[in-house]
Amino acid sequence: MNSAVPPFALLPGAEGSPVILHVPHSAREIPPEVRAGIVLDDAALERELDHIVDAHTERIAAEAAAASEVTPWRFVNRLSRLVVDPERFPDEREEMLAVGMGAVYTRTTHKAPLRPADTDAEPLVERYFRPYARAMTEAVADRLAATGRAMIIDVHSYPTARLPYELHGEGRRPAVCLGTDSFHTPPALVSAAREAFAPCGETALDSPFSGTYVPLEYYGAERRVSALMIEIRRDTYMTEPGGPAGPGLTRLAKALAALADAASR
Repeated sequence: MNSAVPPFALLPGAEGSPVILHVPHSAREIPPEVRAGIVLDDAALERELDHIVDAHTERIAAEAAAASEVTPWRFVNRLSRLVVDPERFPDEREEMLAVGMGAVYTRTTHKAPLRPADTDAEPLVERYFRPYARAMTEAVADRLAATGRAMIIDVHSYPTARLPYELHGEGRRPAVCLGTDSFHTPPALVSAAREAFAPCGETALDSPFSGTYVPLEYYGAERRVSALMIEIRRDTYMTEPGGPAGPGLTRLAKALAALADAASR
């Protein structure tokens, strides 16, 4: 795996768009020096990536941006979430620490060892997590300066069947789960998402996953930053786990484009 891959990319949209499509979990890339700290053999690592990667979500966001009337910005993680997960809290606030999945994972989706339990997370947090967080914070600040607001649409996917690591996987598993935050997700954004994704099947709020990503500098403090997580059930657009995309991807990209356009108005 190539360590020369840039860790993330901000892909410009229209100057007047407040929307950032955030794609944090679409990549499989792991730099060699990070791979050395993972205890899985190559075959087991590829299987884990099949389960943990939000496959094809970068393509969904790209097609949505191309189809939008007002092109949204895109912030894309180019490295696997097995390097660091940029959406976790980097400290004891993170509830996924209970299953070994804080900012630096020590357990797999099936609760097997991924790294030694006593792994020091700080070097990876310093090298990968903090630069990502700074860059995303700057991207939001830029949208605030340009448009007076910023809207983060967090693009994810999730498996049809519950995986062992899921803390709250007993809930409904709709075609599209809308993850919300009580401070940062206005009702109008939820309504726009329900309307945009109606052609894709059932939508539900905060089941089986809840919450959405906001840079910590703005989290709970800046109402001009709004956010919504889109969790797409994988059987609606791909072969699970880790297989090719199918025709459902185009329908989902059009729905995401409609949401981005509605959010830009």
